[in-house]
This record gives sequence, structure tokens and C-alpha cells, in this order.
Amino acid sequence: MTLTLDLHPIFRNEREVDRAVRAIIFEAVRTKAETVEIIPGKGSGKLKQRVLAMLKQAHLRKLYQRVETDETNTGRVLVHFR
Repeated sequence: MTLTLDLHPIFRNEREVDRAVRAIIFEAVRTKAETVEIIPGKGSGKLKQRVLAMLKQAHLRKLYQRVETDETNTGRVLVHFR
């Protein structure tokens, strides 16, 4: 099962972005999803870097196996779970 989070509607509100990323990670753990697809968009890359930095935080890092940035679509981040 794959969960998807599109950040386009909320990209201007940093607090809402943080809340949405945390919520989708916790939801994936709760539902035992295999992958979470986070779509920050292509833009300047600032939102993608924010998401990647957030995923490196220790309390979130221990919940997933690895993060992959899609080489064919730079506006997409895949988070894989155990």
C-alpha cells in the first residue's frame, strides 16, 4: 500500500507542511504502508530540501527504512518502510 501527500495546496504554510509530513509518516506506520510518496513539486527545491531535512530528524528517522528521491521526477520523494 502506498500513501500520497501532495504539498502543493499548503506549501506557503511551513507549520502546516511540517504537520502534514509528520501525520503521513505516523499514518503509514499505523496502517503498515510500504511506501509514502511526498510531492513537494519541482519549483526552486526549497520545499523538497525542507522535507528531506525533516525526515532526517531522529524521532522520524527511526520509523522508516530509507528515503529515495525519484531521479525521473525531481518533484517527488519516496519514503520506504520496513
